[in-house]
Amino acid sequence: MKKIASFEIDHDVLERGFYFSRVDRDVFTYDLRFKKPNGGDYLDIKAMHSIEHMMATVARNSDFSDKVVYFGPMGCRTGFYLLLFGMEYDEAKAFAIDCLKKCLEFTSVPGSERIECGNYLEHDLDGAIKEIKAYVAMFD
Repeated sequence: MKKIASFEIDHDVLERGFYFSRVDRDVFTYDLRFKKPNGGDYLDIKAMHSIEHMMATVARNSDFSDKVVYFGPMGCRTGFYLLLFGMEYDEAKAFAIDCLKKCLEFTSVPGSERIECGNYLEHDLDGAIKEIKAYVAMFD
């Protein structure tokens, strides 16, 4: 089988940050690397799950909600994928950072009740806020 594009990237040289990954037709994929790949320090599953809920909620309730395709975790636990319709790098980065800063205002994780979530017991608001603060601090 053909190797997919994300497996063509040398993960040993990637650092934490915000990266353009690819464009498929009019869908732009961005990588939000919270952790250095293969660095031995990875996102905690509960915090990661909470960030997913928080960020997806904020992004889909923003002025750019019509551009949001998807926000979700990387299986390697180093960050998240943000897929947007036709949003170039600078605008996408500003949007992502702004949304993450708004996530810091949550006092509970949206969609974390049993009826709303398939794994409602695995959330960590405090851990999510800690990880978000560390990530957005890189851009201040």
